Amino acid sequence: MTPTHALLAAAALTWVMVLTASMLRSGGKLPAMLGNREGPGRDDALAGRADRAAKNMLENLVLFVAVILAASLGRPSRDTVELGGLVFVIARVVYFPVYLIGVPGLRTAVWSVGVVGVGMIGASAL
Repeated sequence: MTPTHALLAAAALTWVMVLTASMLRSGGKLPAMLGNREGPGRDDALAGRADRAAKNMLENLVLFVAVILAASLGRPSRDTVELGGLVFVIARVVYFPVYLIGVPGLRTAVWSVGVVGVGMIGASAL
């Protein structure tokens, strides 16, 4: 997976996660989804987990973009950057449903795999 493909996949995944969290908070009701969302919205465990997972993805996306940018400015091992991007994207795809299901230990393990992917890219950029 090229760095560009990894960035696009991560951005698309972030959008899906944010949209899913929004839909769950609104209870899937179109008027609530189209409104200004000033009310508290649905407050259940699943909606809360979806919201936290989406926020976590946004936080990790910033770091991922930074290391991809740093790698693109240097002469890193292309294979390592591509593998790191693939590891990050796959880990984040797995992370979302694991977080929604609510498996704490597994969620942390999957999150750690994503961090390893970012670390691979960052180390390659040094």
